Amino acid sequence: MKTNSKSLKVQKSSGNVFADLAVRNPQEMLAKAQLAHLICRVIAGRKLTQAKAAEIMGLDQPKISALMRGKLRGFSAERLFRCLNDLGQQVEISVRPLPRTGRRGSTQVVASPS
Repeated sequence: MKTNSKSLKVQKSSGNVFADLAVRNPQEMLAKAQLAHLICRVIAGRKLTQAKAAEIMGLDQPKISALMRGKLRGFSAERLFRCLNDLGQQVEISVRPLPRTGRRGSTQVVASPS
């Protein structure tokens, strides 16, 4: 067995790929990606075509295609909330204080089990 003399540098993820890649507004980007994933799950679960999903959400089919491919430019979190509502999903927003740590708060998407 031959071993490779080159070593790989591995870095543990922070849990947010957008932060790891130094993308601007990484928490917002992760939340939008998670919301888009939930929309895709609902579309798949209901066996909707992109055209039918677009009709339900009041969008055109190319926008649904972009959303399903992770192209979220032009989609605000609020618009993604409305898409979930249009698909018959309840969106709840919970705001609570952090323990007195002096840290900045965070945004996260938590989905109910299907």
